[in-house]
Order: sequence, then structure tokens, then C-alpha cells
Amino acid sequence: MPQFLYVYHGGGKPETPEDGAKAMAAWQAWMGGMGDALTTPGAPVGLSKTVTGAGVTGNGGANPASGYSVVAADDLETACEMAKGCPLVVDGSGSVEIAEIIEM
Repeated sequence: MPQFLYVYHGGGKPETPEDGAKAMAAWQAWMGGMGDALTTPGAPVGLSKTVTGAGVTGNGGANPASGYSVVAADDLETACEMAKGCPLVVDGSGSVEIAEIIEM
């Protein structure tokens, strides 16, 4: 079955422990609902830099990544449908970039 990379953009650090617990519960529920389709849960990522021919940008660029996962789905459209339940999408604080992983 094809594998798809989810790159999360947006979100932010919870302001209170209660907000953190609520966010963690939302992520666990969404990821748990994917069952075996979630092949690599992934993790949040830290501050990034972008390297181009013009040099290094220290802020991660226009839309820095905030985390990643890998899912299995029949096709890109199915992977997109699955991503609609992502807490970042549901609460409007971010987005999910999706790309098929090409076997070499």
C-alpha cells in the first residue's frame, strides 16, 4: 500500500498544562482512530533553517514544519481525507502537507 508523508505546519506551544492535556488528547484520539494506517507516528520538530542557493534562512522559511507522520492509504485523495481530522486542521491553527513516498 502506498505510504504518504504528513508534514504538519502551524500550531503552537500550549499556554497552560490544561491546554497541553487537551491538545495531547486530541492528537491521541485522531492518531488512534487511524489504526494500522498510521505506520510512523512521527514527532514534533524544533526550530528549522532553510538552505537555498542564496544562503541559509534562520526562521524555517515562509511555512516552517512543526512535525511529521507517515500513513498508509490507497491513494493521495484518501490520505487527504484522513488528514482532515488532524487537530491542527480541525481547530484552524495549522495545515497538513501531504506527499506520496516514492519507493526507490
